[in-house]
Formats: sequence, structure tokens, C-alpha cells
Amino acid sequence: MVATVIEGRSLGQIAWTRLKRDRLALGGGVVIVILVLAAVLAPLLVKITGGSPTDFHQDLIDPTFSKPKGEGVFAGFSWDHPLGVEPRSGRDVFSRILYGAQISLLIGFLATLLSVTIGTVLGVIAGYMGGWVDTLISRTMDVFLAFPLLLFALALAGVIPDHAFGMSGNTLRIAVLVFIIGFFNWPYVGRIVRGQTLSLREREFVDASRSLGARGFHVVFRELLPNLFAPVLVYATLMIPTNILFEAALSFLGVGIRPPTPSWGKMLADAVPFYSVAPMYMVVPGLAIFLTVMAFNLLGDGLRDALDPRAR
Repeated sequence: MVATVIEGRSLGQIAWTRLKRDRLALGGGVVIVILVLAAVLAPLLVKITGGSPTDFHQDLIDPTFSKPKGEGVFAGFSWDHPLGVEPRSGRDVFSRILYGAQISLLIGFLATLLSVTIGTVLGVIAGYMGGWVDTLISRTMDVFLAFPLLLFALALAGVIPDHAFGMSGNTLRIAVLVFIIGFFNWPYVGRIVRGQTLSLREREFVDASRSLGARGFHVVFRELLPNLFAPVLVYATLMIPTNILFEAALSFLGVGIRPPTPSWGKMLADAVPFYSVAPMYMVVPGLAIFLTVMAFNLLGDGLRDALDPRAR
């Protein structure tokens, strides 16, 4: 009788098996991949349709009502302009959505990376060191959490000069937005990491590592951080849509990305006066924001369930 060899599975394989059963999470991941590819390949896709985010097509605009020529809600839609054109200016909406995705995803990812990096480092230090170090970092988190971020962002983004720190134009504004959103959101990650670290530092594998002579640096990077990867990854996935919404809100209020560079929030703001004559101009960028945020939230929820060791 031949003995059957039972092959063990790693934690990553177990998590992937759970994630594959969550079709909503997989659907969110597919939407995110498509969105990222569309943003990266925006110049190529724009050439295929023949549109441009900065070209004006006044011949497609009704001079009387400043709306796209044609009847119905899909006025202005064609092969050359799959999502129509903007009222008044006649710029191609499809190309502006693609280039707007570049801005939103770039700021969302970079701001999240900054928040996660700072929050993870300070959270681990606070949870592992304890004592006055923990008190100092924890009180700093409380100060940041009580900070009126939206008001500060409106004030700072509104007074940005045209040239600073060797940058200018929208490059400078993107850097400032990433700093504002990322630097002032790190306490949310820091509190989660600190709580997890307080629990992990009392576990047996940490005591075993110390008993073998491991120093604090080794314990943090070889024992604690690998066990913190799952909660940090899940929270980062949920932070990205929040940061995208924050950037869209600033652009909607007029202190974000400056024209003519496309931004989903600015497109929504420009669509407000024309919602009655060209409703699709408001629906398209609003739907892009909705689908992006929904996709990241679904993926984040799926990752949370898949990486939960107590889940079955």
C-alpha cells in the first residue's frame, strides 16, 4: 500500500485560495488592473481614437447653448470621441479621463506609500520600545489625528508658488498634494501597527528569538515586520481610494491640479454649470471615480478576509 504524501501549503497559497473564492474581490482587482493599464497606455489609446486631452473642437459645439451638437444625452459621442466632448471647449472626454487616471492613481499610490512607510516605522518603534518612546509617538499621533487636514490642505494648496524646491507647475502641485495627503495620514496606519506590535512582542516566537541573543533590530525586521505585512497591505489597499477621493475633492474646489492638465475632480467642477444640457459630461468622471473607489474597496475587503488567519 503506497502512502499518500500530503503537500503543505504556505500562508500565501492559503490566502490566494481564499481570495479566488471571493468573486467580488477578484472583480475589483481586474478593474484596478484595467485602470492602471489604461493610465499607463493612455498616449497609445489616445492615438488610436485620434483624440487629445488639450485639443479644442469648437466645430462640435453648439454656439447658442455651448453644448455638444446633437440630440439626447449622448450628443457628441462618436468613434473619434467615444465618451463625447466637453461643453464650451469641445475637448475629448475619453482622453481626459485616461490622463486624469494618471494623476489620480499617481497621487493615490504615492501618498499611500508615504503614509504606510512613516506609520509602519513609527508604529513598530512605539509598540516595541514602549515607555516614554511609545508615549511620545502616541501623543504625536493624537495631535495629527486632531489636525484639520482639509482646511490645512485648502490653505497650503491655495498659496503654492509657481516655482519652489526646484519644481514648477503641476509637478510641484503633485508633490505638495502627495506630501499633504501622505504625511498627515500616517497616524491611521501607525495606530494599527502599534496595536499589532504590542500583541506580537509578547508572542513565543519573539521570546525565542530574544533567548537566542537576537537584538532589537533583528527582532523588528525578522520577526515583527513579516507578521505585520498582512494588516498593513489591507489597510494600504483601503487608503488608496480615500486618497484618490481627497485629491478629487481638492481639484473640485479649485486648489488641486491646474488646467489644462486633466483631473477627475476638476472635470466634475467644470460639468456643474452644464448638467442640465450635457449630463453625460458629469456622469463620466463621476462614474470613473465611483468605479475606482469601489474596486479598491472590494479588493481591500477581499484581502482582509483572505489574510485573516481566523477565517475558514
